[in-house]
Amino acid sequence: MLGAPFRYQRVEVDGVGINAAVAGTGPPLLLLHGYPQTHLIWRHVAPVLAAHHTVVLTDLRGYGDSDKPAPDPGDVRYSKRAMARDQFGVMHELGFDRFTVIGHDRGARVAHRLALDHADAVAAVALLDIVPTRHLLNHVTRAMSLGYFHWFFLAAGDIPERLLAGNMDFWVRAMIERLLAPGTTIEPEVMADYIRCMSSPAAIAATTADYRAATTTDLADDDAGMAAGAKLRCPTLVLWGEKSFVGRNYAPLEVWSGYSENVRGTALPCGHFLPEEAPSPTAGLLLSFVDETW
Repeated sequence: MLGAPFRYQRVEVDGVGINAAVAGTGPPLLLLHGYPQTHLIWRHVAPVLAAHHTVVLTDLRGYGDSDKPAPDPGDVRYSKRAMARDQFGVMHELGFDRFTVIGHDRGARVAHRLALDHADAVAAVALLDIVPTRHLLNHVTRAMSLGYFHWFFLAAGDIPERLLAGNMDFWVRAMIERLLAPGTTIEPEVMADYIRCMSSPAAIAATTADYRAATTTDLADDDAGMAAGAKLRCPTLVLWGEKSFVGRNYAPLEVWSGYSENVRGTALPCGHFLPEEAPSPTAGLLLSFVDETW
């Protein structure tokens, strides 16, 4: 749990309870986490941002202490469109009609969809250490299949659910530690909370549905959008770790220029988990971007 000045509340959006922590005043920022984590990934960055802005941290549906609806056929409940609708609803319920969204990993994929589907509400978007889902799945290489093997494992029906239930402690540690830059660690109490939040049968079912959705309904939504000429219209900041898989295997700005009309960005000297590995430069770049775009 984050301490003061953050205050926790539960926000109901269409029957789904979303865990949120809020602090600060000024232009609102929505921060979204990835897999296999929670809003605590922002623990070092959020206080810096909250000194200048209203900061809203949430757990995505299926993650953390948010509700975990049972997956449906086709996993539409865990599409990025459904998860983005949750987050738009949270900001609306909190009284924010226009905001900046900042996402890492799965949260960045939700942020991408949120900025497409609710363009009038999103002033700017920052996407941390991803390339678009559509690009990733349409350019599967040997390096990608090994580096991101979990994309395919977690999407494999009920197989991962049965296997993960036996050793979630090992799985969460392995998924995080293999993507950290050498010499970087996560505080034991934070790692323990990540494991706690991923360990229930409902969380396992929800998070595997998230990955199944990526290869089906999310990809279909992205293909349809690109066929219709949909691009991000708002200012877009792309940040990535120079030691991460994204940094070593893609040209992020080049890729994102095909999906955004106004994109900029840079690499940071870290692995995948920018807010935890390089919190000061991450916060500084985010503040500069938000202040400029607002």
